[in-house]
Amino acid sequence: MREHSGSDTFPRVPVKAFFNHDASELLFRLLFSSIFVVLGAEHLFNDELIQQLMPAWLPMKRVCSIASGVILLMGGASIALGVRVQEGAILLGLFLIVVTLVIHVPGMFQAPDSIAPADMWLWDLYQRSNFIKNVCLLGVCFHLLTHEPGSLTLPGYLQRQRQRQ
Repeated sequence: MREHSGSDTFPRVPVKAFFNHDASELLFRLLFSSIFVVLGAEHLFNDELIQQLMPAWLPMKRVCSIASGVILLMGGASIALGVRVQEGAILLGLFLIVVTLVIHVPGMFQAPDSIAPADMWLWDLYQRSNFIKNVCLLGVCFHLLTHEPGSLTLPGYLQRQRQRQ
């Protein structure tokens, strides 16, 4: 029996005709960082629900929310703009590890008293999905440790502007 690689079964889509490396890399950074920027802003400006979902033992919930918002915005902006991407990835990676281990893992085994028994399935789903989401995002942070941004970054833009002068 002849082995079939599949390469002639499905024609290759000429992706490079639509995206070059720099455009693809910019889109990657913008899409990845968007969750951190949006959640960071939410932690700073509209965190009532976030505070309600925080564990009862966590002190100074508003301060924790503000600190989390600053970390999320700094890391997300760093990656989106292509400025110190590795440092942004380390910051976000450490944040994800702490939040996952301190908030979401315990949350999978114990719910706040304010959650009605009929709504426990939703709490469980929320905690499991946040756990998996954070693990996936952490994987991207690891990738970014060795990633070199393309030319579509803030430093790249500033360098091109200086060269024009």
